[in-house]
Amino acid sequence: MSKHTWNEIGINELLESKLAANGILEPTDVQAETIPILLGGSDVSARSQTGTGKTLAYLLPMLQKLNSYSNAVQGVILAPTQELAMQIVRVAEIYAEPLNIRVQQLIGGAALKRQVEKLKLRPQLVIGTPGRIHELLKIRKLKLTDVNNVVVDEADQVFQLGSTKEVEVILHNMGKGRQIAFFSATYPDQMARFEGRWMKNPVRIQITPEHRVSQTIDNYFVVSDKRDKTDTARRLVRLLNPSSALLFLNDTDNISNWESKLSYEGFTVEALYGDADKQRRAATLTRFREGRCQLLLATDVAARGLDIEGLPLVIQLDPAADADHYVHRAGRTGRMGRAGTVISIVMPQELFIMEKFRKQLGIDLSERTMFRGKLLSAEELREATRPFAARHEAKLAERSEVQSKRLQERKEAPEAATAPVKETKLVEVHAATAAPKPKAAAKAAPKPSPKKVERKREGKNKGAPKWLKAKREAEKEK
Repeated sequence: MSKHTWNEIGINELLESKLAANGILEPTDVQAETIPILLGGSDVSARSQTGTGKTLAYLLPMLQKLNSYSNAVQGVILAPTQELAMQIVRVAEIYAEPLNIRVQQLIGGAALKRQVEKLKLRPQLVIGTPGRIHELLKIRKLKLTDVNNVVVDEADQVFQLGSTKEVEVILHNMGKGRQIAFFSATYPDQMARFEGRWMKNPVRIQITPEHRVSQTIDNYFVVSDKRDKTDTARRLVRLLNPSSALLFLNDTDNISNWESKLSYEGFTVEALYGDADKQRRAATLTRFREGRCQLLLATDVAARGLDIEGLPLVIQLDPAADADHYVHRAGRTGRMGRAGTVISIVMPQELFIMEKFRKQLGIDLSERTMFRGKLLSAEELREATRPFAARHEAKLAERSEVQSKRLQERKEAPEAATAPVKETKLVEVHAATAAPKPKAAAKAAPKPSPKKVERKREGKNKGAPKWLKAKREAEKEK
């Protein structure tokens, strides 16, 4: 934090009181650097890492410069996504109230007719996405000729999303004396081109911290095969049991698949789709912020600039496309000095990406393994498994010792002593073979009773010829 006060950098008493009521007593570095320059009227191109307070850095001086007695639109703030625009609107409404400034959101996905009706309330500040503001300009429902302050938040993303032509049309419809400010965490080539085309001697402000990723964030990665990623993510969430977690994917097409799999595992899951309507996306974020949903699936575009208070965990189901995207993802947690954790799930062939991020960002990005309900480093895993390894090694040593002892006994035994033993054994075997022991005499079978003998004879005579019966009777008499 800077050592300046709000009053020292030019913020009036009304805004200072509102800031104090919200527990914001001192400006951050980016706020202390940019606010005096913006109040002075110069164009600004500011670069600062995410989570450092860029929103108030441009919002406070803009609100302070707007004329509450005018019914014309005097300020415009452009954002790349609906969610970020609505987030800025919520902050703007808080600090616009003591200044009697009217704020209007103009975002895609909302009813155009309703927004046109609300413009009749004569807002002094409009905040929205380039597409919707361009659309309202095209149908002549929005006039920007009196605008003297314009801010492009997350400018790098606005230009990369293909909004270049729309932004140019919006800027072209403003007065020539307008003040322009770009705010971003990175600095792509498009920004330099736009600065040269639309800005007048811009003041470049670059707050370069010692670490691009906050030091309050723990950065880990877990290795998993592609087919096991769902199970790995499930085990991670069960193990860490966060109050909420933001899960990043690179491909929008995979969101519904992940949503169904994690829901099947018993988690409350929501997905932030880029093509969903405004009401659905707003409701999804509201449920996530209120804790009614534990996991939120999103892509880089959908979650761009989101400020989710107290978010403890970010899981990258796919590794970030580059170091800048890693910074933006990691910036969703650990904001304003809070603690946070970022875990990337990578396949074995993607390990080089983690090494690249570690070098480029200067962060401690180390591998972790889940073992017995804990997330362990390589050293901790070796220590935890040492008892098992020691027992295994002891068994192997004992077996080897027994085998060595037997071998030694065989070598030490004299040949002369072993020969007679062998001969004796052969003689004994031969004698045993030649003269087998007599078998025990078989027990005499018991004699049958006379009645049984008689019944047996009668049975034989049944059905026999008469001559045979007579013969048998004669034999019986003898």
